[in-house]
Amino acid sequence: MLIMRSSGESAPGGDATSYEDSIETMSRYNEELVAAGVLVAMEGLSDDPAESVVVDYAQTPPVATDGPYGEAKELFGGYWILDVGSQAEAVEWARRAPLSWPGVKVEIRRIATIDEFPQDNPWIQRERAWREATGQL
Repeated sequence: MLIMRSSGESAPGGDATSYEDSIETMSRYNEELVAAGVLVAMEGLSDDPAESVVVDYAQTPPVATDGPYGEAKELFGGYWILDVGSQAEAVEWARRAPLSWPGVKVEIRRIATIDEFPQDNPWIQRERAWREATGQL
């Protein structure tokens, strides 16, 4: 999973590139991912704090506050889920992402599969059945 992050001070489109050019450049990158057969899913996330909430579990009951910036002053701008053969391949795709504004980063995380959890656990068995029923397995 490639997670697009930026600081609160920087934001997509924060450079001199027009919004239309940014969309075109990102769309070309996405087409490359599709053509390579590695794109599983992707979404952009709203950067409007009025549309986001952070639930903090440090207290009981958990406290909900306006988000998404939180303490870290970082914003998750979107993500791609890729099916690649190695971390090196994911890094190469991340390096090719057309993200040019200051402060932006891409975090690469491996998604754990259900096969990595104890298969004799009844909750894991229920999740497997749910994933099979929804076409995710």
